[in-house]
Amino acid sequence: MLVKGAGKVHYADKVINVKKQALSFSNPLIPYKWEHTQNIKNGFFCIFNQHFFHQFGELVQYDVFQPHGNHIFELSQEQTGKVTGIYLKIFEEIASDYVHKYDVLRNLVFELIHFAMKIKPASIPHKSSVNASQRISTLFMELLERQFPIDEDHLQINIRSASEFANQLNIHVNHLNKAIKETTQKTTTQIIAERILQESKILLLHSSWNVSQISYALGFTEQTHFNNFFKKHMQLSPLQFRNSHTP
Repeated sequence: MLVKGAGKVHYADKVINVKKQALSFSNPLIPYKWEHTQNIKNGFFCIFNQHFFHQFGELVQYDVFQPHGNHIFELSQEQTGKVTGIYLKIFEEIASDYVHKYDVLRNLVFELIHFAMKIKPASIPHKSSVNASQRISTLFMELLERQFPIDEDHLQINIRSASEFANQLNIHVNHLNKAIKETTQKTTTQIIAERILQESKILLLHSSWNVSQISYALGFTEQTHFNNFFKKHMQLSPLQFRNSHTP
């Protein structure tokens, strides 16, 4: 995203000031908030998912898409002109009928990525009193919550094990488990289970989905596994729980 206008970008462990214009990269699994300190004059954005680059490149290897990488690059007027030119090429290519235009578009996105990674960020992140464990715990909780609620537009959670969360955060699972235990006095698995249990109760009480559908949505490979999970925590089967709350 190219934004022309001042603002502040808040991450779990840092705040970055943008004075005039900046090139920004975001990953839906890395929580952030953009606070505008003046009206945004104009800009461009490009949205894509990982499937767009299937067998074309591994985006997560790049610093701009990693949790502790550089995501905001403040630009000079000259740099802004060059980035604007790349975006205009993207728009031109999207509108074309060239049979291989999506390969061209992928190359243009990589051109943006490498343009940014050659720039030393002008804004230095402010130091935060949040320690490493708190930062990891905050990012973990954000990733967990972003998978909910389950509904017609979001049919299934994608990550549910401690190791999967650790991979998304680009840290070792033992490091994640230690940070979570230190900040919450619970295990990573406990917190995940509690959130899945909470969502399962919501779906049982407020959706028309059957138990099999709910089981699938919450990432269980077999309905039996979901039944056992639910009964272990609630001392009732999912159907017994639903029926006991039905008028």
